[in-house]
Amino acid sequence: MKRQGYILGFVLCAAGVWTASGARAADNGWCPVAPEQAREGLPSVLAALRSRQDQAPSPLPHVHTEGTLPRQGIYDASMAAKKDLPGMQDAALAWRAKGETNWLALAQRYLMVWVGTYRPSYNPIDETGFDTLIETYAIIKDVLPAQERTHAHQFLEDWARGYLQSIDERNHRAIWVNNWQSHRVKLVTLMAVALDDPELFNAARQLFQRQIAANINPNGETQDFGDRDALHYVVYDLQPLVQAALAAQRRGEDWYHWRTAEDASLEKAVAWLTPYVSEERTHEEFVHSHVRFDAMRAQAGLKGFTGLFDPHAAAALYWLASRADPALEPLARSLSSKPPLSVSMCGL
Repeated sequence: MKRQGYILGFVLCAAGVWTASGARAADNGWCPVAPEQAREGLPSVLAALRSRQDQAPSPLPHVHTEGTLPRQGIYDASMAAKKDLPGMQDAALAWRAKGETNWLALAQRYLMVWVGTYRPSYNPIDETGFDTLIETYAIIKDVLPAQERTHAHQFLEDWARGYLQSIDERNHRAIWVNNWQSHRVKLVTLMAVALDDPELFNAARQLFQRQIAANINPNGETQDFGDRDALHYVVYDLQPLVQAALAAQRRGEDWYHWRTAEDASLEKAVAWLTPYVSEERTHEEFVHSHVRFDAMRAQAGLKGFTGLFDPHAAAALYWLASRADPALEPLARSLSSKPPLSVSMCGL
């Protein structure tokens, strides 16, 4: 009963401060899209949220899907639990756009339950979907009660520093320069910007620049393409790097166009992919992959692991990249008439 009273008290308090605390949250630098513009996405986001409003979050202390197939280990339970993560982000976006405190309460409840339950594994493939949890915190942090904000802040800071420590202790396996590292870079960068932590942000910048140098050739081809012979993995490698670059924009830096001494860049990697996405060229996926698990997924019938590359699989990547290079927006729109809600309502 005390907990219900606390939530109700918080909601009533928040309802009275939308024009003050709500405006601060909207203007804290995380979402460059104005709330008025973000409201265009409300019908879509609210349709998804209404079914979730009365559902309890279902956090797990650990999730694991990397390297496994459906019905193996905790794959199915992990996939079910991780549905909470985009849900909490949707609630935060809805609150920011319209100021309805029921969505703020939902985002807060899901965020804090996951922060109190989850224990990071530092497996970036298992954890890449937690970008939505980080973004939820970034959107609503200014109106969280002080104790909850401190708890969530410390949780994310410890998580980011744990990733930095794991990278410092890395070995020579490919996962420290392929798409795994790109997802680490994304997570550390998002946490650094969400926490407004200059030290973490400097470390994230160094990681990003090292990854561009290690993963992308001067002609734009990625290491993942050479390893997997699949544009699927080019998209999976580049999308987190673009997300990191967009987060860096919040701190006034342009990582998308940054170039190494050998002239490699994220911009050139996206340009290398573009002829396949525009269907000027085609590619048969995974034919010469060096990774046995790719063949296992094809045999299991998982979509996208055989046949020609489907350009529509790159829609989210190109909508994100268009925020750094507006010339890409027509191509993004040809792949999907509308951007992902996080892009249209927040810009990331």
